Amino acid sequence: MKYKLGEFVRFVNERREGYITRIIDESTIAVTDDDGFEIPVLASQVTRVHGKTDSSVDLKVETNSDQKTSHFIANGIFLAISPDKRSPSVVHFHLINSSSWQLLITLYTRKKNQHKGEYAGILKARSAVQIYSCSLNELDLWPEFNIQALLFSQGNEEMQKPIEFSEKFKAKDFSGAKKQHELLEQAAWLIQLDSPEPIIDPEKLKESFFKSHEEKIEIEKPGKEVDLHIEKLRDDYQFLNSSEILDIQMNYFRKSLDAAIVHKIPSIIFIHGSGNGTLRIEIHKIISKHAQVKTFMDAHKERFGYGATEVFFK
Repeated sequence: MKYKLGEFVRFVNERREGYITRIIDESTIAVTDDDGFEIPVLASQVTRVHGKTDSSVDLKVETNSDQKTSHFIANGIFLAISPDKRSPSVVHFHLINSSSWQLLITLYTRKKNQHKGEYAGILKARSAVQIYSCSLNELDLWPEFNIQALLFSQGNEEMQKPIEFSEKFKAKDFSGAKKQHELLEQAAWLIQLDSPEPIIDPEKLKESFFKSHEEKIEIEKPGKEVDLHIEKLRDDYQFLNSSEILDIQMNYFRKSLDAAIVHKIPSIIFIHGSGNGTLRIEIHKIISKHAQVKTFMDAHKERFGYGATEVFFK
């Protein structure tokens, strides 16, 4: 297979082009066009479009690791997983080395007890490299990832143990927010591979045993409008099924409703969207029976249509 995920290709026998979003088998790929349609096609029936074949995230790389610095940075080695800028259903794995070490790295994948070498190379200090790509639509089929790294310096630093990282990713691993890193031009899920050992402060540990159970819990005041669209609530929404999405939206709705009551807000607008109407129906079930709700109605139809509900409190 000569093609990789995220590459831009054109069909040989018809006027159609798009990005490779899935590797089906050794001879078949799936190409997603500008309209979002995924089309299975034989790899022999497409060709690369030159000038648009590099699907990797642009990196700000400092390749001169021999440059003298006043301070040796001992930590800062990350695995970063970021969506492709042009094809969000594809994610790219990067290794980021923001430390002063040079790294000799290898990546192996394991699937059904079969190991496969995917990448090997030297990663200089203050640099990053793309090492793998996957389709989000096939998260359950992802292999186990095994990364090893040897740390090297020409200075007088003490020799370090090799880094070993193994992970079979699940959807919950992407529940946290994506973060920006200076060596990537887009946000990514970051996993630090060289986290220092936690230092336990005896005094803080002792204080934790004597904290008062009567400490006041601060409830944040909600805004006038609460947007319940899942992409506003979670960065990992691509990995969630419809049931999980509804649960997250309803939990956030309940917390916002309770917070509005605590802060004695006269009214609040919940933006739930139109869609298939499931979220709107579930919200109306709760507020129609709520003891603190005076009434409710569709909010700003000229702006939201039937996609928002305003709740008025007693």
